[in-house]
Amino acid sequence: MAKKVLVVDDEKLIVKGIRFSLEQDGMEVDCAYDGEEAIEAAKKKEYDVVLLDVMLPKLSGFEVCQQIREFSSMPIIMLTAKGDDMDKILGLEYGADDYITKPFNILEVKARIKAIIRRSTKNTTTNNNDSKTVVFGDMKIDCENRRVYISGKEVNLTAKEFDLLELLVFNPNKVYSRENLLNIVWGYDYPGDVRTVDVHIRRLREKIESNPSEPKYIHTKWGVGYFFQNQE
Repeated sequence: MAKKVLVVDDEKLIVKGIRFSLEQDGMEVDCAYDGEEAIEAAKKKEYDVVLLDVMLPKLSGFEVCQQIREFSSMPIIMLTAKGDDMDKILGLEYGADDYITKPFNILEVKARIKAIIRRSTKNTTTNNNDSKTVVFGDMKIDCENRRVYISGKEVNLTAKEFDLLELLVFNPNKVYSRENLLNIVWGYDYPGDVRTVDVHIRRLREKIESNPSEPKYIHTKWGVGYFFQNQE
């Protein structure tokens, strides 16, 4: 079955080039040229990947990412200006899974899209064979459906946030360095830096901890990394 990609950019020539290249690889590609169109498209269809430019008319890429995260955990790759580290960090803060800097090589774009689809497919396959539901204090994790509940209320995690949580939960008290987490969760071919991990851990704590500054689940071992421990 063809993988579905949504490409969002107001530069129509860029969109046309990406669309042509992805369709050559057998993917199904939809396009949007402003923020409102992007959200409308994402509500109508569950995409395997959304390629989302930061600078868009009507709503910025950050706003689009934030709104999509309110109803879906579909993977999002942000397109950011070259060397603009703040855009990269902000994109991750708003729930993006990855980022690519402009100007980009179309081969890199295709490689990153395929890597995210491969990881998402692998996670789905793994979890379909593993119907575990685990409970720690007020947190319930449904691994089969990749859902997390706090005090009976579902919290919406991105794909990477769930992957991080699942890895830590099933390896309690094991301390993972930021480099290890980057390699395991994002893959050895991921070109980002360890700040990506810090941003995701912070977002995860904000969602599952009653007091993120004094976590009872995801703990920091200063100078080493992160680990899971249930302090209920």
